[in-house]
Amino acid sequence: MNIVVVGAQWGDEGKGKVIDVLTEEADILVRFQGGHNAGHTVVVDGEEFIFHLIPSGLLHRGKVGLIGNGVVVDPEALLEELGRLRARGIDVERAVKISDQAHVIFPYHQRLDALEEATRAGRLGTTGRGIGPCYVDKAARSGIRIADLCNPEVFAKTLRRTVQEKNRLLQALYHEPPMSYEELLARYTAYAKRIAPHVVHGARFLREAMAQGKRLLFEGAQGTMLDLDHGTYPYVTSSSATSGGACTGSGVPPTAIDRIIGVVKAYTTRVGEGPLPTEFAPQLMEEIRRRGKEFGATTGRPRRCGWFDAVVARHAVEVNGCQSIAVTKLDVLDAMETIQICAAYRDGARTLDAFPADLGVLSRCTPVYESAPGWGSDTSEAGCFDELPAAAQRYLKRLEALIGVPICLISTGSKREQAFKMGSW
Repeated sequence: MNIVVVGAQWGDEGKGKVIDVLTEEADILVRFQGGHNAGHTVVVDGEEFIFHLIPSGLLHRGKVGLIGNGVVVDPEALLEELGRLRARGIDVERAVKISDQAHVIFPYHQRLDALEEATRAGRLGTTGRGIGPCYVDKAARSGIRIADLCNPEVFAKTLRRTVQEKNRLLQALYHEPPMSYEELLARYTAYAKRIAPHVVHGARFLREAMAQGKRLLFEGAQGTMLDLDHGTYPYVTSSSATSGGACTGSGVPPTAIDRIIGVVKAYTTRVGEGPLPTEFAPQLMEEIRRRGKEFGATTGRPRRCGWFDAVVARHAVEVNGCQSIAVTKLDVLDAMETIQICAAYRDGARTLDAFPADLGVLSRCTPVYESAPGWGSDTSEAGCFDELPAAAQRYLKRLEALIGVPICLISTGSKREQAFKMGSW
């Protein structure tokens, strides 16, 4: 079975934990979009591992991970991540593959990212890591791919032209000093030699694997509400974080996908600017942020937190075609006396049960809340649904009813063993 795991909120839903659990039933793990602006955190035997580019399921021995063509790769960040995992006993030489069609992030992307954010009329809250400008170059057909990087003649020629273009932009528009072509050529040529043993034709690699009966598990970064097309535009990422991106970002056809699983927290969070309709008041925000350790795995930025938003979750289920949902961080709500669930939005006299694309409409909306009693007891040791407090069971069943698909997994802590399945995937 080939499974796609997607975030069904604004990212940071705990996909790394879910993927780690699912990896036992997969052979090849495929990262299909995003860059090192995202992070998946996995805790195994008390050790914390943070993945940025490399598929997070590689903590299971014998698995192979592919960084797909839909990912943008900073070679320096990738080599640092490989080094960290190698030092902790992960067989990255055999286990990590990189698509030759993935695009490469360069320092000029990072400089332009920071300059554009600083001069933009309305901040988007980017990480400044060059992700967006790299995707811009990809769409403008002026990017440099891993295949180009690993071909010395093509790379030298393409980089010279690109650096000339970027320097004109840096100097004329931002009055910034130019970048050195010679320094970039030497540095990235050295990166290419170190990366080359990992490089494969991604789509062919996956086709051959499927022909051998291998099972694929696809993981994205971010979440549905940060998707370039289906999220809260313009407060979104620069790639397709929804299930459709699994196909375009890997070269696997839609007919090869058997199952799509969405991941939500038992509440809602987002990082950066943009709407968050169910956002907590400051005091509760700090309380949940502390309990849930809601700080970005990549940037350390504090996440904004709010009540569970069923309008967002329904939108994600519909856009992705999720057949089931995994719910994480249920334990963070253990001490709450009363829990609110946003079932719809109200815009004046209108009640909306679908997420509006118009941010002007969204800014006027107020959440329509349902109140549920808290359970006031520890859920972190529960090994099955029946071991959860009755109020927690009712809360989860109400989420299922509002979202419209069953819950397939519940996570009650950061450790690998603090998760259990419900029914089938």
